[in-house]
Amino acid sequence: MSDYLRSLFNLDGKVALITGGSSGIGFGITEALARAGAAVVLVARTQSGLDDAVAALTKVGGRAAAISADLSSRADVARVCDTAADHFGEPDILVCAAGVNPRPPLAELTTEDWDLALEVNTTAPFLLGQRFGSRMAERGYGRIINIASQQAVRAFGNSGGYGVSKAAICGLTRSQAEAWSASGVCCNAISPAFVHTPLTAAAVAIPGRSEQMAARTMIGRNSQPEDFAGMAVFLAGPASSYVTGQTLFVDGGFSVS
Repeated sequence: MSDYLRSLFNLDGKVALITGGSSGIGFGITEALARAGAAVVLVARTQSGLDDAVAALTKVGGRAAAISADLSSRADVARVCDTAADHFGEPDILVCAAGVNPRPPLAELTTEDWDLALEVNTTAPFLLGQRFGSRMAERGYGRIINIASQQAVRAFGNSGGYGVSKAAICGLTRSQAEAWSASGVCCNAISPAFVHTPLTAAAVAIPGRSEQMAARTMIGRNSQPEDFAGMAVFLAGPASSYVTGQTLFVDGGFSVS
């Protein structure tokens, strides 16, 4: 890599905290940040998945640690806040990729479904941002990357509480940008198209659904976790120093077709 490109995209010496970092989009972003030089701390519920992810990252030369936590629990979120810096120091980069997606029709959506979607998809990113975004601002540098969704701006596939929670994430991203951008903390969201991950397994299982989603893109295929690597490295590093408050659609043209 040339010195010029390194000055734009190098993450050496940075620490990233990634929720949902052991699988799907979260792992794709985690691997990209680790390969770009950041030390990464993964947060997810399942310890075995975290262990596998840390092993895979270590194998390619990454520095990785893990915290097992259920982000629907305020106590677990607080524990993540209190222990994340124990591994490599205070995070410079926060990526909120963990999510849940209850999919019943809206008339059948329970208050429990609603509360779970809002707690994991919106409240946990808010609480993590409150802890780490303010500390990044004190240090004069930081990056927050939230994972949004097409369902933040359009209703399909029983978007229900999930769509509401992701619309809220876009609003939260703008509010975080307003609060901390002047202190060097750029806050942005990434909106994927349809991705084959554990979160979308139920939708993928519907005959023809995957093909329908691919046909709605301009590129003609559904996305894969590695499709978000370049955008994540861009938003996490120096190159994005004048980009904040945005929801960037990495979706093969899905949002404009």
